Amino acid sequence: MIQDMFNNSIVKNLGKCQYKSPIPLSYRDDDFVANFVRDNEKVVYNPKNTFIESYLKDFKDIPAFEIAGPREYLHFKPGSISCGIVTCGGLCPGINNVIRGLVNELYYWYKCDKIYGFRYGYKGMVVENELEPVELNVKVVEDIHLKGGTILGSSRGEQDVKKIVDNLERLNISVLFTIGGDGTMRGAYDIAKEIESRSLDISLIGIPKTIDNDIVFVEHTFGYQTAFSAAVEAINSAHIEAKGAYNGIGVVKLMGRDSGYIAAAASIASQDANFVLVPEIPFEFEGEKGLLNLLRKRLEEKKHAVIVVAEGAGQNLFQEKNNLTDKSGNIIHNDIGSYMKERIKNYFEENKFEYTLKYIDPSYMIRSLPPIPIDSMFCSNLAQNAVHAGMAGKTEILIGYWGGKFTHVPLISVIGKRKKVDVEGDFWLGVILSTGQPRYIGNDKTLLERTK
Repeated sequence: MIQDMFNNSIVKNLGKCQYKSPIPLSYRDDDFVANFVRDNEKVVYNPKNTFIESYLKDFKDIPAFEIAGPREYLHFKPGSISCGIVTCGGLCPGINNVIRGLVNELYYWYKCDKIYGFRYGYKGMVVENELEPVELNVKVVEDIHLKGGTILGSSRGEQDVKKIVDNLERLNISVLFTIGGDGTMRGAYDIAKEIESRSLDISLIGIPKTIDNDIVFVEHTFGYQTAFSAAVEAINSAHIEAKGAYNGIGVVKLMGRDSGYIAAAASIASQDANFVLVPEIPFEFEGEKGLLNLLRKRLEEKKHAVIVVAEGAGQNLFQEKNNLTDKSGNIIHNDIGSYMKERIKNYFEENKFEYTLKYIDPSYMIRSLPPIPIDSMFCSNLAQNAVHAGMAGKTEILIGYWGGKFTHVPLISVIGKRKKVDVEGDFWLGVILSTGQPRYIGNDKTLLERTK
């Protein structure tokens, strides 16, 4: 499966690169200056020796990503192009930092003639919606990195791709930067295909934005580290509330529609969670090995407990499946947090067991924050590499991060897929070791046998 993805995912280029880069770099390793990156420089998908050994006979076919970075020769002539930036989907710490990074790199190093910021996502790229783009320059973006959200606004949902490309032609845009998650990248791919069908000389570069950290072939996305760092504070607060009451229970619901990265990372960092529930592993409330009985035992022994639950966890527990989707095509999950509160309340009251429950959902507070410094640095690097790729004529890609390197990842490789927490990997093991919880919380005999 991995091999098939790589075989069908060659990085696309618009054509000849004939303009010398204005960035004063070299290829030498002894001149105190960084080097240009060649297209044949790769980072291997899996560095384990067993994986690499399986490709020793045909090493050129080993799954690997093209490394991002400044190229010596460019497809677009510096100082003679216009570019566009659009932000889509939900808010996430760091969007403004990426916008600022793009504008500064385009202006200072590549002398970009004009930079348009499309308002309210793809909606603002259709002329009939009467949302004129704003012109971005270094003065406009001077201090936006200090604020959360996006100065361009955002939205979800499909728009007419033909009309979007009509507008790109009207504005004479050479490079479009799309900042968003899976839905945004699906839209970007459709835009790229329409550009290709018209044989237009327009590069499309995606910058992955998902607070859930669930884009495949990307180790982590911007905003994720800010999100789980802020979530730690929520868990710590729940822990203090729980310890301050007799048989106190703190329940924290965190973001994670299909992947439990934030819940897992925040729990490992806080060391105060006793149960962590994520979409990747089913769980049950009832029965000897169900959550409610385990919670009761914890209270009887320690007199307090903290539960961290990702928003997409436990969807199998709802009798009525929710088939509704948002405008990006994502399934709208049932509210596991409210359901959990009700189940805990009913269980302890029926058993006449004294308890106190505090429920915390910091989701909207977290996603509107400005980024912490490490995320801010990551945003800046993403933006710079996106501009390098666009100017070199790369297209239909997003800027990824793998093995400590920024990479070029074809959009076709990532759209419609979700990265999940590897529940047999080191990351999830960290959760098990810090919480002491069973690997499986429930009574299914098959699963219990597998997790002995």
